[in-house]
Amino acid sequence: MSNDAKPILRAVELTKQYPTVLALDHVSYEIFPGQVVCVVGPSGSGKSTFIRCLNLMDEPTGGQVWFKDQQINAPGVDINRVRQHIGMVFQHFNLFPHLTVRKNITLAPTLLKLKTQEEADATADKLLERVGLREKADAFPGQLAGGQKQRIAIVRALAMDPQVLLFDEPTSALDPEMVGEVLQVMKGLAKAGMTMAVVTHEMGFAREVANHVLFMDHGRLVEENPPQEFFGHPQSPRLKEFLSKVL
Repeated sequence: MSNDAKPILRAVELTKQYPTVLALDHVSYEIFPGQVVCVVGPSGSGKSTFIRCLNLMDEPTGGQVWFKDQQINAPGVDINRVRQHIGMVFQHFNLFPHLTVRKNITLAPTLLKLKTQEEADATADKLLERVGLREKADAFPGQLAGGQKQRIAIVRALAMDPQVLLFDEPTSALDPEMVGEVLQVMKGLAKAGMTMAVVTHEMGFAREVANHVLFMDHGRLVEENPPQEFFGHPQSPRLKEFLSKVL
């Protein structure tokens, strides 16, 4: 990443107020092309709200979200157009149960007329090959194990050729032995230069793959650093306490 690179995603003073909870408290952060940013913190710290506000899955109540040079939470912005460039992978896969794996992957690119059915099918096959699931193209989600579903969900996001991928706790709904196969795919994406923001409990992944790790607590960004600093020399008492419990 060169020093003159511009951020691809930028949060400015992001706030999210629910009736009884301030879920995000003036969070500002910039993500640059090719970076892998991991967001960690205790339950209820605002991590998922933060990541979901970056593509307006949750509407911030204050502040701005920028994708490149466009403020995407400004009035009149077609967020669905923007979301074509910002892929999202959820904790619970969110696959359509009545559609085959291939149809799940090709639905959005063909509906949005970004690809012909033929092109979308070819992309789907290539991506399925990449995650080791080519033989599952005609299966239905109900026939797959959790780790396979999550790999399909990642492929579905990749089929849109996104410029950024957001992950909201992608392994927390999986059995421990399936976590590795999903993290392996994510490591491959990082190696290939995909820009990613990942909410995760997997500290080993954050340490090994992230360029930056963010620690959130009570809706605030408490500390952020490259992994070596973050894990090796935590500054705030709250992060020290958190790491003492999870490492």
